[in-house]
Amino acid sequence: MAKLDGKVAVITGASSGIGEATAEALAAEGASVAVAARRKDRLESLSQRIEGNGGRVLTVECDVTDEGQAHDLIRQVERELGRVDILVNNAGVMLLSRIDKSLSDEWRQMFDVNVLGLLYATDAALEVMKRQQSGHIVNISSVAGRVTNPSSGVYSGTKFAVNAISDGLRKENVDDHLRVTVIEPGAVATELTEHISDDEAKDAIEGMVNRMDPLQSEDVANAIAYAVTQPARVNVDEILIKPTDQA
Repeated sequence: MAKLDGKVAVITGASSGIGEATAEALAAEGASVAVAARRKDRLESLSQRIEGNGGRVLTVECDVTDEGQAHDLIRQVERELGRVDILVNNAGVMLLSRIDKSLSDEWRQMFDVNVLGLLYATDAALEVMKRQQSGHIVNISSVAGRVTNPSSGVYSGTKFAVNAISDGLRKENVDDHLRVTVIEPGAVATELTEHISDDEAKDAIEGMVNRMDPLQSEDVANAIAYAVTQPARVNVDEILIKPTDQA
């Protein structure tokens, strides 16, 4: 029997990278997966692969920065799949730049997606999980949630926030038997760097990644699968995962 048979997992930001790999990994463990993102065409391709491997999948077009859409996502999953056992808050953006570049629109975008979007989906999921008296919330942070470097100050601020929110969330919900895990990847070969508008910051991060053998999305997905397949008595609070050659 697969470890997640009968469970329902919701993955945000599932149209690429870590979210996409996580959906496939949890489906392989037997979970019914709800994949959510703005790019519906990418979700449909993912859904076809999961279904082709015998999995059950629900595709939901959703922008988590819209509180109503984030809440509707969770309600739709409960309505159509019957429950919500796992929420992986993976949707995120990394728009690196020095603070004195004054890219305030990008600051707002990062806080909207990385922090508020996470909170909106979590808020709705908590209602369901408390009724169930079980559930697991996995928040994707970053090594930047522990260490700040030039050009990552605002991005790190969002990920420090994710770590703090995750710790508070776990402590608030001990009596309801809810589990909370924060995942902190180092350099991962994903499309995150493609969206950086500041050339100086983009060149620096791409140069760093090109000098190492970065993590693949599947490596992070495997860490998530490890955390959510532990016995109910086990809460994996935090996983820091980096490439072997990243200092």
